[in-house]
Amino acid sequence: MDEIKRLLNIILRECRKITDFLPVAVFLSLVMTLTGSLISSILLRLPFLNNLLHSLVYSESMYIFMNNYALFLGIWIIILLTVLVFPGNHPMFKAIGYNRRGNNLKGYLVGLLLGFGTNAFCVLMSSLTGDIKLSYYGFDFVVLAAFAVVVFIQSGAEELADRFYLYQKLRRRYRHPIVAILCNSIVFALLHTGNPGFTVVAGLQIFFVSLIFSLMVYYYNNLWGAMAFHAAWNYTQNIIFGLPNSGIVSEYSIFTLEAASARNGFFYNVRFGVEGSIGATLLLAILSAVIIYKNWKKPECNDVWAQSEEKARQKSRTIKDVLFTEEENNDTAKTENT
Repeated sequence: MDEIKRLLNIILRECRKITDFLPVAVFLSLVMTLTGSLISSILLRLPFLNNLLHSLVYSESMYIFMNNYALFLGIWIIILLTVLVFPGNHPMFKAIGYNRRGNNLKGYLVGLLLGFGTNAFCVLMSSLTGDIKLSYYGFDFVVLAAFAVVVFIQSGAEELADRFYLYQKLRRRYRHPIVAILCNSIVFALLHTGNPGFTVVAGLQIFFVSLIFSLMVYYYNNLWGAMAFHAAWNYTQNIIFGLPNSGIVSEYSIFTLEAASARNGFFYNVRFGVEGSIGATLLLAILSAVIIYKNWKKPECNDVWAQSEEKARQKSRTIKDVLFTEEENNDTAKTENT
């Protein structure tokens, strides 16, 4: 029995909760995602929001497509409320709040550049090799701005569910960070298996991009950058170039794809887009390897649970010191009275 306890203490942290157990944490994350979608479906039926979305688009089909992105708004609400309501989760806010290391304007812009740059590179290579042909459709600032907002809502919600809630829950339970880093990336990839045109290569690509997001949180404390990377990646291929985003094609984009002439290539998959290509998978695998190599011997940037434990220990020591001082004073007083 003592050996089992010793082994568990090596694997698990003292501050762990039953809700941090891997299957339970994944289940709770999925429940909140589904609950958030339900909340969004109710909110988006409110006349104000419904009319607002309709006023930004040209057609009912475009409204439905934009609405599908906006449906992720409720996930923001339910996750942030869950963290706020339960005091044990409060240290998580340190992972999403502003900080000088990653969660700042610079970190956000780095994420945007990485997301746009990696995706645009894949699109450029696909175009140069003749696998896709793009034609200019049009530029509407209002529509593009509206899609920028809803795409960020969708991408940010997925990051909240995986790189914020699930990552931090696993990080609180398991001592080794690889559990939180790998498990949330695997879960994220598995959640995309139902997308149109999903393949094993597409799954690997989604895993590697998710791994990059996790590494941004672990090494740079940059959840904002992960959100920006995710949003820029989706926006670039879907709204700028009109390509499938995880198999789904946008109803509006600056450029449109000549679908009839598209073909599978090293950087493009006809059904899943650049995400389903070997080239994109290798590119993101290399980027994740570079991040790991560059930071190999560096510690975790912001272990919110270690900070929380240390704060609790300091508080405990302070209380003990106060009690000990009071007891010592009482003993002294008794001696003097005697």
